[in-house]
Amino acid sequence: MINLKFIPLVLKQVVRHPARSLLTIGGVATAMFLFMTIQAMQQGVQEATQINAQDNTLIVYREDRFCPFTSQLPEYYLPKIQKVDGVASAVPMRIAVNNCRASLDVVTFRGVPLDPFTKEYSSHFKMIDGTLEQWKKRSDAAILGKSLANRRGLNVGDRFDAAGVTSYVAGIIDSDHPQDENVAYVHLDFLQQTLDLKLGTVTQFNVKVNDPEKMDLVAQKIDELFQSSEFPTSTRSEKAFVAQVTSDIIELIDFAKNLGWACLIAVLALIVNAIILSVQGRIKEHAILQTLGYQSDLIGRLIVAEGILLALVGGILASLTAYGLMSGSKYSITMDGSSIPINMDMTMLFWGLLISTALGVTAGLVPAWQATRRPIVNCFRAV
Repeated sequence: MINLKFIPLVLKQVVRHPARSLLTIGGVATAMFLFMTIQAMQQGVQEATQINAQDNTLIVYREDRFCPFTSQLPEYYLPKIQKVDGVASAVPMRIAVNNCRASLDVVTFRGVPLDPFTKEYSSHFKMIDGTLEQWKKRSDAAILGKSLANRRGLNVGDRFDAAGVTSYVAGIIDSDHPQDENVAYVHLDFLQQTLDLKLGTVTQFNVKVNDPEKMDLVAQKIDELFQSSEFPTSTRSEKAFVAQVTSDIIELIDFAKNLGWACLIAVLALIVNAIILSVQGRIKEHAILQTLGYQSDLIGRLIVAEGILLALVGGILASLTAYGLMSGSKYSITMDGSSIPINMDMTMLFWGLLISTALGVTAGLVPAWQATRRPIVNCFRAV
């Protein structure tokens, strides 16, 4: 540790070379921003795809289909699914998206029958504007996720047009469920008629099971029930379904994670180089400090503190920028109607600052060790 009275000396060494210090801080900030953004994506992947003991939702989809445009199931499957042992409830759903490819600005319409929506979904989110009654009264009404409403600048009472569907914004919701952030809930029959589809055709069934531990067994029973029909099904847990649909995105994010660590290594080399150059230019000053009674280990700690300061300033800039951008906008990557949120919380902000500090300490060790090992006589001779 270093005494606080030496902090002004550390600050003086940093500001003496403003161009070098600013370039170093900028490099740290850029790399840390990239690293934290990638970590936020990784955290979103875990939230959207990691199955836990409380998950009890299955997605019944058309076999060998991925994009909602290609998955069509008859609505008369509903009573048959409801009779399967272990099924608590089932909701038919029609999905429409404005883009099946991976994008940051995908609008997902979910057509849901009125009564199941009121019973199954309304209790899982918080209405922050508008009312559920407004949605019930209008056949073209839509309830938007908060992220979608903010991104498109929509408020209750606005007309909303996307994916060939024009609707009236009746409410805006906030939800902890990743798939509700960019969704627009509309009436099932309205979406079917708007898309020129026959009434009775849906994209999927969302099934709640009584016992989460028997999800695989229930899924197997459902698929066996329709195995020989004209429209065979493929049933998976909701998070497993999202993982399969967005598998390409997940692979890219995993690759990007390695890129983030490579950036940190590059930043470490950048800080080490900046401090070594700074120390080499102050060899005479270190000799004078030793003459005045400064111990070699104290000079080494001052050099390490300089590295911490440079890295920490860059880390603070990157962390605050990333946190403000991610928490304020709530971005998500959507593919085939399934979303992976890009989330950043205070815990990740703390880890960003901690990693920045660790980078500064590590970067300062080599030049500090060199400075403490150099005899005072050699310091004067080196000038």
